[in-house]
Amino acid sequence: MARPGKKKKTALFVIEIILLLLFIGGLYVYGQINSRLDKIETPTFDESKVVTNETAPQMTGYSTYALFGIDHRSKNKALGSDNSDTMIIASVNNDTKDVKLVSVYRDTLLDIGGDTYTKANAAYAYGGPEQAISMLNTMLDLNITDYATVDFNAMVTAIDALGGLDIPMSYAELVFMNDYCVETSEETGVGYTPIELPERPEDIEAIIGEYHLNGVQAVSYCRIRYTASLDMGRTERQRRVIQLMVQKAKKAGLTTIFGIMDEVFPLVKTSLSKTAILNMIPAVIGYSIDDTVGFPSKYKFANIKAGSIIVADTLIDNVVELHKFLYGDTDYTPSRNIQDASDKIMEIVGGADTLVDEAPVNEETDTTAEIVWQGDGSGNYNYTDYTDGDYSGGDYSGGDNSGGGNSGGDYSGGDDYDGDYSDGDNSGGDFSDGDNSDGDYSDGDTSGGDGSYEDSSDWEDSYSDGTEE
Repeated sequence: MARPGKKKKTALFVIEIILLLLFIGGLYVYGQINSRLDKIETPTFDESKVVTNETAPQMTGYSTYALFGIDHRSKNKALGSDNSDTMIIASVNNDTKDVKLVSVYRDTLLDIGGDTYTKANAAYAYGGPEQAISMLNTMLDLNITDYATVDFNAMVTAIDALGGLDIPMSYAELVFMNDYCVETSEETGVGYTPIELPERPEDIEAIIGEYHLNGVQAVSYCRIRYTASLDMGRTERQRRVIQLMVQKAKKAGLTTIFGIMDEVFPLVKTSLSKTAILNMIPAVIGYSIDDTVGFPSKYKFANIKAGSIIVADTLIDNVVELHKFLYGDTDYTPSRNIQDASDKIMEIVGGADTLVDEAPVNEETDTTAEIVWQGDGSGNYNYTDYTDGDYSGGDYSGGDNSGGGNSGGDYSGGDDYDGDYSDGDNSGGDFSDGDNSDGDYSDGDTSGGDGSYEDSSDWEDSYSDGTEE
């Protein structure tokens, strides 16, 4: 019979061996991650250019980051820079590890810098991450200094490495996702299988089932902004996909995680140092993304020459709600800069009485200019069409001599384009495929304007597979 003392020593020895093996394993994992971090691009980032409001609150106990999704599509190669159609603020409670996400709507009227008021997504194109972060800081009273930027390819690759995502979808989302998949697949070089549409229900916006999406499909799902929920729905889809990705990543094995790092890290740009990322790793497993919202939470629409814009109602009230959501700060008082900006925005749109609750249909035929107001200190704002430089001809249009040839909408790429992503001569609306069509998603002579897809029984035929049937 073994002596009790010897048995105790043997047990301790076994525990020490187990701990040693775990430590060696931990070093192996650490080493694997450390080597892969070298693949992340850390471009020159001039933190001295990042602006904050002098009286902005210093939030202790939290880390706040800016996440940007950039449009790198080949049709936009003529642009000097990229616009950030996805802008997400991530607030991390350093004690509880709770993460909160806030999407800033791309068409929100804000000062993007230099007293220049236009759509928020333009800040990145005008001055890179420094200017985009400065816009978030000065317009929302934040103190962000770090960011990460990805594009379509990074998201597609990561989602495929995780085995895809299961997402509840409506009939309208299925139709638009299938259409977006054509371009997303062409741009990323990754294939997909179109989802067969069920019989069209009476309520095309209601969830009809859960669908397993690969990377191309999930990214295309994130791009949808022409259902009834517009950009608000698009950003909600983006946050939903991020949540699902985090949930799957937590359950994935090391082989899968290392594979994602190998494929995705080269597609990421960030200001975070390798050391900072490594220091975050021990706590990552405890992070939980539970709450997500959009900004502004209270908004209305203004209809001006180049289309509809989102107006915070009011900027002061929305920033107060933002700080309450991100930091639980119920005592926050907006800085003077927020108050001044709120007043300027209302002055630009002509006062609160001019705002409407729903995005208006833009009937203006001349949509060749970007929406930009530049203040001269007197309170007067001048409409600028940027016809003599970059970004002319609409929101970052990409054709030669844009600003002429009637190029008129976001990302238009050739003569006589009047609408976003239009495909035919003189087409008049987003994704329209026929000559002289009049509205977004029109598919024939009977089309009549934005939202016409709801009035046509055949609207899905033009977009079910990316070609007009």
